[in-house]
Amino acid sequence: MSEIAIIGAGAWGTAIATVLGRKQTHRVRLWAHEAEVRESIRGRHVNDLFLPQQLIPEAVDCTNSFEEALQGAAIVVSVMPSHHTRRVFQAMLPHLRREMLFVSATKGIENDSLLRMTEVITQLLSDSAGFAPRIGAISGPSFAKEVAKGDPTAITIASTDRELAVTVQKEFSDPNFRVYTNDDVVGVELGGALKNIVAIAAGVLFGLELGHNTVAALITRGLAEITRLVVACGGRAETMAGLAGLGDLVLTCTGGLSRNRSVGVELGHGRKLDDIIAGMHGMVAEGVLTTKAAVGLAHRAGVEMPITEQMHAILQHGKSVQDAIRDLMRRPSTSEARLYRN
Repeated sequence: MSEIAIIGAGAWGTAIATVLGRKQTHRVRLWAHEAEVRESIRGRHVNDLFLPQQLIPEAVDCTNSFEEALQGAAIVVSVMPSHHTRRVFQAMLPHLRREMLFVSATKGIENDSLLRMTEVITQLLSDSAGFAPRIGAISGPSFAKEVAKGDPTAITIASTDRELAVTVQKEFSDPNFRVYTNDDVVGVELGGALKNIVAIAAGVLFGLELGHNTVAALITRGLAEITRLVVACGGRAETMAGLAGLGDLVLTCTGGLSRNRSVGVELGHGRKLDDIIAGMHGMVAEGVLTTKAAVGLAHRAGVEMPITEQMHAILQHGKSVQDAIRDLMRRPSTSEARLYRN
């Protein structure tokens, strides 16, 4: 029986633990920061805080000890919010080994460095542990609640390490959880991170009770600007037509379970961002954190991302959603033939 450590017991981390635990071929150790999460999982095999009413298999153990979570682990899955990744990996350093396989399931960009999560982890382990990790990233259209429930779901594992990708595909797949492989780490990670920004914008449109025309235009043009940045950063345009691109974007922009979309809906209703975040009770909408980094990355790459820039103005500078929509619609006319160029 293989051993897998999952670091982060939010909704997505708990859902991944559930998938792996129900196969009954893994011993899964789920590291949880919150005491109430550990207590509910240990006592009733349910994560009452982040994924209530979804039974967690008995093969999943929950702990707050990095040593206990990581001892003997062949695969380490990181599922913490992006702004905690560097700090958490720094704390895990004494327990990490060169032979481990690392999988990032976090969809975000580090604000200060503008690094993707696999880059953050690789940089930290190379500098502080003396080895470059074998690493990949998983992404795709996957609401945690539906994954945990067992609804058919497809995601992708991206890595330049072919053996790692095939191993993760084999170990994570089950009859209701299909894993594809991909070697475009840049495209998969950026697609997963940037779609959250467009999802907030889509939520704004729903909050304003605008029609399907408007939402369809937003998704299409959002995909175009995400693809421009992916290509400028070394990823492939075709990845954005796949699970980590169009698939995840459509899900997050239209699905009622999306936290990012929900934040946008409340903004469209006229609520203040601070009040919205306070009402999320510890849950994280990564798009709020990612918007600043995305603008910085776009500026560094020389890529125009008008939707992202307007969302940054709304989230960081208090611009009204009505003014943002007006400014987007009044931009100079251009040709759609230049879809992946500025």
